[in-house]
Amino acid sequence: MSEEIRIVYIEGDGVGPEITPVMMAVLNAAVQKAYGNGVELVFEEALAGLKAEKLTGESLPEATLERIREVGLAIKGPLMTPVGKGKRSLNVALRQNLDLYVCQRPVRHFKGVPSPVLEPDKVDMVVFRENTEDIYAGIEWPCGSPEVEKVIRFLCDEMGVDRIRFPQTSAIGVKPVSSEGSKRLIRAAIDYAISEGRKVVTLVHKGNIMKFTEGGFRSWGYELARQEYGAYDKEGRTFIPAAGGDILLDDCICDAFLQNILLRPQDYSVVATLNLNGDYISDALAAQVGGIGIAPGANINYESGAAIFEATHGVAPDIAGRDIANPLSLVLSGEMLLRYKGLDKAADLVVTAVERTLEDGILTADLYKLAKGQRHVRLVGTKAFGQALLDRL
Repeated sequence: MSEEIRIVYIEGDGVGPEITPVMMAVLNAAVQKAYGNGVELVFEEALAGLKAEKLTGESLPEATLERIREVGLAIKGPLMTPVGKGKRSLNVALRQNLDLYVCQRPVRHFKGVPSPVLEPDKVDMVVFRENTEDIYAGIEWPCGSPEVEKVIRFLCDEMGVDRIRFPQTSAIGVKPVSSEGSKRLIRAAIDYAISEGRKVVTLVHKGNIMKFTEGGFRSWGYELARQEYGAYDKEGRTFIPAAGGDILLDDCICDAFLQNILLRPQDYSVVATLNLNGDYISDALAAQVGGIGIAPGANINYESGAAIFEATHGVAPDIAGRDIANPLSLVLSGEMLLRYKGLDKAADLVVTAVERTLEDGILTADLYKLAKGQRHVRLVGTKAFGQALLDRL
């Protein structure tokens, strides 16, 4: 009897229906090659996004949330998010409803991928982005609404706030950051560094300006390290004892960090940060190694074990249906899923197939544009790129 691993999948909007089949084919082939009939991936579809709205009248049916809770493992394509109006982000809704408090984004360069920087191979980081708090909590009120007027009156009259420059024309948002939410995120980052033998954990924040929220994140990180990991100070630096060699715990202001990842990316390994910072940082790092089209991601609750792996890019409506989308973000997120389930042999096969395909100069349109006419590269579509991966498995 083979071991069945059930995976809920959400096809996604835009390019989702094109990249999702490639991901499933590659994962199935890798598992078959690695384990024969000993392991079987069983994919079952759940609805979200435009497809769900068309079939059920809801963009995120409760049945989808319930099934992901039951199975505990899902992978999804990109979902449409309106800008400035309309419904809230479905990606954020999934993370908050399922309390997937870690957004984990590994960023590394693959040989053969064109990059706008000279030494992209120096980038090898794993970003741990807090996923449920910060301004992504969605606590805000529009300009001119009765609610925002009430909030502004309370802030000015009851709390003595005198720094709202234009109270009559302001929208207001709230930024919740808790010690509990911060510590569980930083704990996951430290545990990862210990288990993977990484030597630096950096807390990235804007605590010089937001002293009690982002500054709190920084302080709670050092407090956690001392209380739970026995961290100690040496020559003005903080270290966490670990069997494979002590780990440096450091921190960096976010704007300086965005400069440093261009100037000396080799100084950073595991990054723990808040929600908005993590959004910016992970996309900036992805640009250094070839773009968000090859950037994988996972949303994980390390306490319950629930996880959703996802394409980190948007729905790309301008190229949807044209067989030119890059499937690697979702394929590499699938590789993360395999590793999360302990299927390291299959995950290694996926990585090797990706490396060989890219080294052979087989590129989708997004990467081909960056190659700037290099002779060894060949432009292929989504399906052909998927077949190239399968050929190299």
